[in-house]
Amino acid sequence: MAPRPPWRAVLAGTAVAALGLTALSPVSAFAADTDYESEAATISQGAVESNHAGYSGTGFVNFDNVVGSYVEYSVNAAQAGTHTLTFRYANGTADNRPVKLTVDGGDKGTVDFPATGAWTTWKTVTATVQLTAGVNKVRTTATTANGGPNADKLTDTFTAPVDPEPPTPPTNLKASNILPTAATFTWTAATDNVGVVRYEINRGGNILKTVDGNTTTATVDNLTPNTAYDISVGAFDAAGNPSQQSNVVTFTTPPSDDTTPPSVPGNLRSTGVTANSVSLAWNASTDNGGTVAGYDVYQGATKVATTTSLSTTVTDLSPNTSYTFTVKARDPDGNTSAASNAVTVKTSASGGAGGIPEYDRDIAKVDLGWAVDFLPNGNALVTERDRFEILLVTPSGQKTTLGKVPGAVGTNGEGGLLGLAISPNWASDHAIYLYHTASGDNRIVKMTYDGTTLSSTSTPVLTGIAKNRYHNGGRLKFGPDGKLYATVGDAKNSDNAQNKSSLNGKILRLNPDGSAPSDNPFNATGGNARYVWSYGHRNPQGLAWDSRGQLWAAEFGESSQDELNLIQKGGNYGWPSCEGTQGSCSGFVAPKKTWPTSQAGPSGVEIVNDWIYIAGVTGEQLFATQINSAGTGVGTVSTLFSGRWGRLRSVTKTPDGGLWLTSTNNDKNGGTPSVLDNVIVRLKFPGGAPSGFKLTSSAFADNATIPDKYTCAGDGTAGQDPSPPLAWGASEGAKGYAIVFADVANDGNKLHWAIWDVPATTRSLPEGLGAGYTVPNQGGAKQKAMGSGANAQKFFGPCPGGSSHPYTFTLYALNTATVPGLTSSSTMAQIETAIKGASTANVKLRGKSSASAG
Repeated sequence: MAPRPPWRAVLAGTAVAALGLTALSPVSAFAADTDYESEAATISQGAVESNHAGYSGTGFVNFDNVVGSYVEYSVNAAQAGTHTLTFRYANGTADNRPVKLTVDGGDKGTVDFPATGAWTTWKTVTATVQLTAGVNKVRTTATTANGGPNADKLTDTFTAPVDPEPPTPPTNLKASNILPTAATFTWTAATDNVGVVRYEINRGGNILKTVDGNTTTATVDNLTPNTAYDISVGAFDAAGNPSQQSNVVTFTTPPSDDTTPPSVPGNLRSTGVTANSVSLAWNASTDNGGTVAGYDVYQGATKVATTTSLSTTVTDLSPNTSYTFTVKARDPDGNTSAASNAVTVKTSASGGAGGIPEYDRDIAKVDLGWAVDFLPNGNALVTERDRFEILLVTPSGQKTTLGKVPGAVGTNGEGGLLGLAISPNWASDHAIYLYHTASGDNRIVKMTYDGTTLSSTSTPVLTGIAKNRYHNGGRLKFGPDGKLYATVGDAKNSDNAQNKSSLNGKILRLNPDGSAPSDNPFNATGGNARYVWSYGHRNPQGLAWDSRGQLWAAEFGESSQDELNLIQKGGNYGWPSCEGTQGSCSGFVAPKKTWPTSQAGPSGVEIVNDWIYIAGVTGEQLFATQINSAGTGVGTVSTLFSGRWGRLRSVTKTPDGGLWLTSTNNDKNGGTPSVLDNVIVRLKFPGGAPSGFKLTSSAFADNATIPDKYTCAGDGTAGQDPSPPLAWGASEGAKGYAIVFADVANDGNKLHWAIWDVPATTRSLPEGLGAGYTVPNQGGAKQKAMGSGANAQKFFGPCPGGSSHPYTFTLYALNTATVPGLTSSSTMAQIETAIKGASTANVKLRGKSSASAG
């Protein structure tokens, strides 16, 4: 390697001299950029402000006008070497405002910050310094009485030769000397074009032990007695390239000679009651072996929950009824404590169900049902991970195998056929999008399904996503903006997460044709960075949007904390420096909720009525929590159905107002598809849709012809039609109602008209509603129709042009008086999405029409 140049600072727009680098074989240039917002740094004699436009992040730092004021950044360098520091700033004065630059106290010279012409004009200056691997304290200190500039952010760029070739997988992994808390592993060494520097011994994607590249045998001594393990080994080279995993060895550690049970759980108490549920919490037990394997919750003599958490919510109870509960703790050897104190709780008489669902019925048995999405007609498509098949499942449980996804392969672990998203324009394009592992990568592809036949070929949408046995991510979902979002794991290379040039360790945002949206945060950077919506993720999972249009996502942690995140455009979520709230987390977006990794394993995510539901794989339970009124966080988390169905993989809201929950209990080791021992169940919301909740019209019967006077045939012109009279029964607890009218020919959903914010006391709408975004004489209700101008301000009746089409009026019960986020400029699709998001139940009135204009 050629000598490094001396430190120097240059002004924005001036080229930085290239480093002289001797190539490794093979080699490519690689630049990793990491941003550090000034407002998140350590500040002395300065203030965070936001009164000048154009800053990034949440503000900027205004130095006090004194010598010695400073901003200190904690720069976490993945690799030691020469780094370029780029300072973004504004200086609206006529004077230069120089600062002294130090790294870990070492003087690196002076950086000039000349005038930028205005405080709203932001420019950059750069400095080249040597950083060590890990956290470096980079301080900029004012050297004159004028203080420093307005400091927006610091960007660290490390440019170095990169070896892109990963090691070969280690082979012939074997386990021996298996004891209650230890086992010895041996393997045949991996090979690499440069050299293997370390091996990681993994269980389920989590590292048990790391050894150097010259070691091919190791004893892991932190195992748990009487516990099943699946172990593999991965190799890494100096550039951080991970191999694919070795073969997998499975075994169960023998029990120990421990016969002492854990201590009795203390202070069992009720933390919440509804008409159908009781929430419980208790104090942790201790065990002489150091490990409490879990807790069993009893309702009288019946075990109703099994959990590793210190709380659970027991559902499916009867109103106005008393129940008595106790809890017992157990250790890995099966020793069980005595019962806790008993607590007797009476459910409420009625109502108050909130967001706590209860079991409704089994839908179907499937093999590794990984993702679910619903077609407009209410049927669902389901992906089976290891069979690589797409299933059609009806609400009644009828199941049809549509076909296999071509080119999909497994990884003997977490890869295979994963995410599924049905096009929001499915009625016209019949497109479905899939995330799957292929021979050389993970990829997003498009297939077609016309309601009868699945295409036999797929079209690549985005390829080149690195794969591994672990950390593949794989969720797909269309957002309210019509863009396709994808979660992508780091593929066991944590450096990927902070490298915007890598697609891994990210949440990606794509146009449906696979191009990058122009408003993505790093679109101007080019390359893979164009697709990045957020980064710094280890293995992100479920995606869902709340009523404000905010994106929430779950994430698997390494060994300390799992996460629920509120996703910011361009946000950095900290991996690998920060896991949850553990590690070096300054300057990164903090999670809204964390769990110990032994209790959660958050996978699929759904939001209904601003309640978030998270399917827990590791914890084998469903989490439910309500977004707060400000939309900035969540409240108390309830743990539901603990241990009832095992590992829960996905949760998806249904068109009829419930949830489908999938379990995947034979997925821990991957490999050959197993028996159909995994189930899709339907959950319901008590009190959501009483038998009297029904939509009718005095003008026509259900599934009858809609009279011409309410169609374009009435006046010979499409749009501006009189609306039919409508009436309905109450839905318990509803705070408002909405109705959406659509043409559903060919299983489509052509939205004609919607009315929402109908007051909770209203039970009918008269014939011929007046025109206007605010509906005249209807208590503040709003309406919008297809078309533009006057056509968008009044009911738009059927006009299929002479051929008979089916139509539906869908009545929604809402738990909000005002559907948030909607304006007169909202599209029909946005309006329907927001109404569904605020809905607790819905019913339909069907009609037919063959009307034509003129």
